[in-house]
Amino acid sequence: MEKNNNIPKLLTLKEACEILRCHPNTLRQWDKNGVLTAVRFGERKDRRYRREDIENFIKNKNGERSQGNN
Repeated sequence: MEKNNNIPKLLTLKEACEILRCHPNTLRQWDKNGVLTAVRFGERKDRRYRREDIENFIKNKNGERSQGNN
């Protein structure tokens, strides 16, 4: 994934779901299990995801797929 400066540094749950093409509950579980950790803030403890974390997650997942095809 090439760097895209149009993507904000912190993404909402919805924005992260759109990029990763997954359900919000999946991201919540990944946060709970430490797979993709969210930044929590505010009284409601809203989740935000770092753009860099999502980019690294995608790179790592793509690397696992290509290694599995050998």
